[in-house]
Amino acid sequence: MQKDLIIIGAGPGGYTAALRAAELGAQVLLVEQDKVGGTCLHRGCIPTKALYKNAEVMNTLQNAANFGVELGGYALNMARVQARKKEIVDRLHSGIHLLLKNQKVQFIQGQGRLIGPNRVRVTEESGNTLDIEARHILLATGSKPSLPPIPGADLPGVITSDEILDLEKVPERLVIIGGGVIGIEFACIFQAFGCQVTVLEFLPRILPLMDEEISKRLTPLLKKKGINIETDVKVTEITREGNTLTVLVEDKKANVRSHSAETVLIATGRVPNTAGLGLEEAGVEYGKQGIKVNDDYATSVPGIYAIGDVIGGQMLAHVASHQGTTVVENLYGSPRTDAGSVVPSCVFAFPEVASVGLTEQELKQQNIPYVVNKALFGANGKALTLGEGEGFVKVLAHKEDKKILGVHILGPHASDLIHEAALAVQKKVTAADIAAMIHAHPTLAESFHEAVLKL
Repeated sequence: MQKDLIIIGAGPGGYTAALRAAELGAQVLLVEQDKVGGTCLHRGCIPTKALYKNAEVMNTLQNAANFGVELGGYALNMARVQARKKEIVDRLHSGIHLLLKNQKVQFIQGQGRLIGPNRVRVTEESGNTLDIEARHILLATGSKPSLPPIPGADLPGVITSDEILDLEKVPERLVIIGGGVIGIEFACIFQAFGCQVTVLEFLPRILPLMDEEISKRLTPLLKKKGINIETDVKVTEITREGNTLTVLVEDKKANVRSHSAETVLIATGRVPNTAGLGLEEAGVEYGKQGIKVNDDYATSVPGIYAIGDVIGGQMLAHVASHQGTTVVENLYGSPRTDAGSVVPSCVFAFPEVASVGLTEQELKQQNIPYVVNKALFGANGKALTLGEGEGFVKVLAHKEDKKILGVHILGPHASDLIHEAALAVQKKVTAADIAAMIHAHPTLAESFHEAVLKL
């Protein structure tokens, strides 16, 4: 068998690349060991957002009296929550298969392994093996949860983001190790479900990659909801007695304390999934941070490319999809580059967080002169009608030409609002350009407009 392109990994990056390559006339084989859609669809973006919506409904019900709605009572049906999540995932899963079929992308479920610069061996579930040649090979095998060397991390009840999505009942107490995006999102979800949640973060603040002001403002809002947050602490051990897990932590002053729970979630990030790909045999360079690629996502071996989480960097589904499209466009379409590409990121907390461009800390480190202004959602009419007046839109612009350098949002629908900001950063739009644009009233987007007026 011979193909133009073999793609190993059918997550967002892999299947998007397969579809676009097929549209451009390439003969494509897509290989996936698990399920089409990858981590994002089955154990990440989509199922977490399904649970997030359930949590949002619970929060709304808890605050119903503020809207003049009197309830006789309500309860969370976890079985129905899980069923709803499965319905969404299954629908999208079937949809991707249909798209692949319509574009005549050949799909094989099995493990793909490099056996040469232009050859892949696919081992099917039955054990049958196929050796396939291709002009180009694209590696898009994603990532897996990172497991820190904590004694007791392998005990029953200690789980990762993969397992927590399938819990059949809400634990009374949940300890989350890690205060990054994954940890904070699950903290918000399970707190809304009625769980007592504790977040333990090794660094001085939660969401350490976000603008510092965002982290500092979000922390008290989460604590107000009842989420216990401890930063600057190191988890030293996890023990189990009966059905109770005890997490031991040590702070910077060597003080030791413990937290008990039925479930412990390890949310300390993800690592590239490079095992079993035959990288060594094929001569593809890689390290702990993932497969090494150049600006065109080419590996050290001609004809072999890699994208997405497996190359490290920003482990985001939309980044992987963009990279996959870039590779196949360069191979079979019109040459393009990712130089200067701007990537928005979102955290589905309560309230939401979204960011694009440089943070204030990065501007200071790079000695870039800047001006900053904020618009509070507490002064936004639409936000107040939603009952979500907490948070702000923070805009950073160059001090001299007033080009937008970064935008950081804490507040309602931040994940949607960030895209106007992303366009502004990408196209080097000035504060005056945004100020001259009419924003509809009453909308949350007015806060972005308000934030640039005094820059």
